[in-house]
Amino acid sequence: MKKTLLVCIVFSITISLYSQEKKTVFKKGEWLRYKMSYSGFFKAGNATLSIDTDTIDKKEVFHVTGKGWTTGVIKWFFKVNDVYESYFDKETIKPYIFKRNINEGGYKINREVKFNYETQKATVIDFKLQTKESIDIQNIQDMMSSFYYLRTQDVSKLIVGDEIALDMFLDAQIYPFKLRFLGTEILKTSFGKIKALKFRPMVQAGRVFKANESVTIWITADANKIPIKLKASLAVGSLRAELDAYKGLANSFKIIYD
Repeated sequence: MKKTLLVCIVFSITISLYSQEKKTVFKKGEWLRYKMSYSGFFKAGNATLSIDTDTIDKKEVFHVTGKGWTTGVIKWFFKVNDVYESYFDKETIKPYIFKRNINEGGYKINREVKFNYETQKATVIDFKLQTKESIDIQNIQDMMSSFYYLRTQDVSKLIVGDEIALDMFLDAQIYPFKLRFLGTEILKTSFGKIKALKFRPMVQAGRVFKANESVTIWITADANKIPIKLKASLAVGSLRAELDAYKGLANSFKIIYD
């Protein structure tokens, strides 16, 4: 009897641990909307992230679409209309296709990247320049899949200063990307108080960002791990993005009531 009870306990613990490891972070139907403001008070625009599914080579994959556009006064002197799409593996989050079609104040890019892991090559097609090139790859993420890959990482044991690293493929180049953990914080949001994990992405200084450490991002400290706030110092001014609406989350959205 004792032996049977012990086996049942061990079995239950094993199933529990396995379930925790396999817990779904995101799923088809998730939709996030962000409101953006420039230099603290100008309404700058909106952005959305949505998850659907598609089929590539008879395999079901996630299809994520990110859209961003300017609104209000900002739109009159700096119009932005960006669309990013990523098709990636539902288990490994490895990207298969990445599409980038942007127009930022007249700066336009229209590219598609196909990743082949058998040949370890990425084929980059530039529709605007009418060019095609092949780049060597190994373990990489595209600009969109990186976000979802990072959401699947175990952050429960992070201490301040720890970093999560990956290689990001963008514009026919591979960039080392790091996300540094800065600690936890309670944020006041339009939904209520939210416990958040604070990170600092190491970004490339240049045309857009003021410095390598000019971006700070907060993600919910629940099982969803969705970005709830972002602040960035730009070459001119600053940008703030805050979660404005959501639906289709895989887990409950935890709000602190006091």
